[in-house]
Amino acid sequence: MHRNARQQKILEIISVKEIDTQEELCEELNRLNFNVTQATISRDIKELKLYKISGTTKKYKYACLESDDDSVRGKMKTLFRECVQTISYANNIIVIKTMRGNGSSAGMFVDSLQLKEIIGSVAGDDTLLIVVDSNENTKLIADRLKEYI
Repeated sequence: MHRNARQQKILEIISVKEIDTQEELCEELNRLNFNVTQATISRDIKELKLYKISGTTKKYKYACLESDDDSVRGKMKTLFRECVQTISYANNIIVIKTMRGNGSSAGMFVDSLQLKEIIGSVAGDDTLLIVVDSNENTKLIADRLKEYI
């Protein structure tokens, strides 16, 4: 099946079920006759801007950053506040240290802000590296991000 149909099904699945792993999402899709691998699911999660929030029945569940649900946006801010340990900068680089496993979640939140001064970012397991368009704007962006924590 095509990517759009598969990604639409992913959004449908996570809206009705608490899915907390890529493997679990892969199993759900395969059960619904979507022939997918974990690598495909990983790409879909990135393209759909999915991230994990606290679940009700499971520890975590996938949610969509683009959701119209204000509670999801609030949870994303809360996740950022709770997972960020430090924000530091030098020249036009900002480094955000997070709790283990939360670098990409912090990156999704920062990306969702759509700050024109941010050229790009790279997320690791517990670190988010942000490149800002100028040294002058770096402190402004770092201070703005600190407001969320």
